Amino acid sequence: MLEESLKGLNIRDGGVYVDATLGGGGHAAAILEKLKHGKLIAFDQDKDAIQNLEKNTKLNVIHANFRYMREQLNANGITEVDGILADLGISSHQIDTPERGFSTRFDAPLDMRMNSEITRTAADIVNTYSAARLQKMFSVYGEITNAGKLASTIEKYRGAKHIRTTGDLIEAIKSCTPEPGGHKYLAKVFQSLRIELNEELDALKDLLRQSDQVLKKGGRLVVISYHSLEDRIVKDYMRTGNFEGIPEKNIYGHDIRPFEPIVKKPLVPTEEEINENSRARSAKLRIAEKI
Repeated sequence: MLEESLKGLNIRDGGVYVDATLGGGGHAAAILEKLKHGKLIAFDQDKDAIQNLEKNTKLNVIHANFRYMREQLNANGITEVDGILADLGISSHQIDTPERGFSTRFDAPLDMRMNSEITRTAADIVNTYSAARLQKMFSVYGEITNAGKLASTIEKYRGAKHIRTTGDLIEAIKSCTPEPGGHKYLAKVFQSLRIELNEELDALKDLLRQSDQVLKKGGRLVVISYHSLEDRIVKDYMRTGNFEGIPEKNIYGHDIRPFEPIVKKPLVPTEEEINENSRARSAKLRIAEKI
């Protein structure tokens, strides 16, 4: 959804923009093409990602989680920006690199760290969390209906064998995995672990709060999400300025909120784009303007 993202940012030459998720560098490269005199600040916590773009005088790449956006911008002498783009979720590079442990397609270490400098891995979670804590994680982050059975099955399996790899985990939970539909089920299990390990939803909330603080009036916030948990957080904040989705009003009955949604419903990929990139199928793009 490259063109939709760029249009949503409403890029003005000479402006300062943030790419909160550098990833493969596609969005960043497209933004730079439209900036003759502006500046792009790109964030990524993955060291592999920060090597994806050639050096450019208009580009400043910061190796950090986007939840530290405001702090890092201030450290670079930037107090306000004209637009922020966040393409959430996991990058194609991370999925396709077996040793990162994000994919069910490879038998690899159960890692899932987006930032390789943190010490805890997904394997630590499945081997140390109590069954109750695992159940809550799978229920909330994966919306898995048999989360209780799944958690107790993992607890029983790890009592006999340490779960070290993606293959170990898939083997451990095969009695919980439905047929057909096993692939989608495993994707939810892996999603739950990834979100928990990398604190993805908390980081997203931090980014949204800081977007309110650093965007200029009339600046644009563009967010692409890939599952309902992310999209609900983005939707509620853009509409109400909070994560409960409950509008706050002043004494005159007017809504108190930092953003005005530009699109009432999220934009979704075309069939053509989905055919070219099946991973785009679940993408939802929302755009809001700072009031």
